[in-house]
Amino acid sequence: MSRVATVLTHRRANDTADALAALIAAAGRAGVTLRFDAQETRKHGLAAGDGILVDAPLARDVDLCVVMGGDGTILTALREYAGSGVPVFAVNFGEVGFLATLDPDGLDGDFDRAFAGEFETLELPGITVGRPQGSWTAMNDISVHRKPGLRVADLAYALAGEEIGRVRCDGLVVSTPQGSTGYNLANGGPVLAWGVEGFVVSFIAPHSLTARSLVVAPDDLLTINNRSRDEPVEVHVDGRPVVEIQPGEDIHVEFARATAVLAQLPGASFYHRLRERFGRLAR
Repeated sequence: MSRVATVLTHRRANDTADALAALIAAAGRAGVTLRFDAQETRKHGLAAGDGILVDAPLARDVDLCVVMGGDGTILTALREYAGSGVPVFAVNFGEVGFLATLDPDGLDGDFDRAFAGEFETLELPGITVGRPQGSWTAMNDISVHRKPGLRVADLAYALAGEEIGRVRCDGLVVSTPQGSTGYNLANGGPVLAWGVEGFVVSFIAPHSLTARSLVVAPDDLLTINNRSRDEPVEVHVDGRPVVEIQPGEDIHVEFARATAVLAQLPGASFYHRLRERFGRLAR
C-alpha cells in the first residue's frame, strides 16, 4: 500500500478542485501522506494538516505520483520520475489524455484502489538528445523546427553513421512509441504500439516527394545536422524549446534505456486506449 504520494495538477485549479477533495479524502482513509510543492500549494490555497505536506520539494522517494491534468502535465511527471520506479497515476483533465490512467468520473473508489496498489504498470521508454550544452530526455518526442520568420529548415539525418537523406522542411519529429500518437501522427507518421522498442522519425511539411517516415531500431544513433548556411533551428523536448542548432552543427538522438512507469487500470491495453481516445474524437 502506498504511504507517500506526490500530487501534480494542471494550471486550472478550479477544474480539479472536486477531484483534489476526493483525493485528499481517499488519502485520509488509506493513511497516505500527500506532498504538494510550493506551486501546487499556492495554486490550491492549501494549508498543512494531517496527511498533507505543503511547500514540499518534489521528491523521488515516494510511492506514487498522482497527476490531474492533460498529457503535458502527465509528461512532466513521467520525466520527473523516469528511472525511479515510481508509478504515475494520471486522471485526464485534458483534451485527449492518451497517457491518462482514467477519466474524472467516480474518482472516490478509483483513488481508494490507487492507494491500495490495485493497478497494473507499464514501463515507457524515453529518447535522449545530446549537445555540448547538455542532454535532455523526452517521454513523447523531440522535434526540430525552423525559427519563426526564417527560411525553411535544411536538415540532413544519419543513422549508425550512414547519412540517409537531406530534406528541406519546416522540421522533423523523433518520437517514442507512446509519443507516436501525438505530433508524429499529425505528420502522417506511423503509430507504434506500446512495447515496441525503437523510435520513429517523421517530417513537418517536407518540400519533397520522397521524404518518408522511418522507424528506427533502438541501438541506432540518429544524427541530425543543420545544413543551412545562415539560419539556426530550434530543438524542442516534449513541446518545450531547449536549445538551438547553429548552421553546420549536429545533435544526436538515441533510445533511452531509463524508463518511466505509467499506472493503468487492470486489463487496459494500448489498443483499448487507441480506440477510446481517438475513436471518440471522430464522434
